Amino acid sequence: MATDTSNLTIRLPTEDIALAKQYAKTNGSSVTEVTDRYLRRIRLLDREVPRPVLDEITGLLPPGVDVEAEIEERRQGKHGQ
Repeated sequence: MATDTSNLTIRLPTEDIALAKQYAKTNGSSVTEVTDRYLRRIRLLDREVPRPVLDEITGLLPPGVDVEAEIEERRQGKHGQ
């Protein structure tokens, strides 16, 4: 099944356009294909559900958690110090 397409004109710095064209040429594709792959990758990444560990790393801890105490507790548990 064919995908509906349309044209898009974007304005980028000249050096970025040159980079995109060179990258596409080096990889045997077109700027359109490079852009399409990049946007598909973004779409896939947006669908992924963050893991709990990622929540902790990115600061999505529950309110009232003593971060420094948690870090020290995990460090001691991991390294036995």
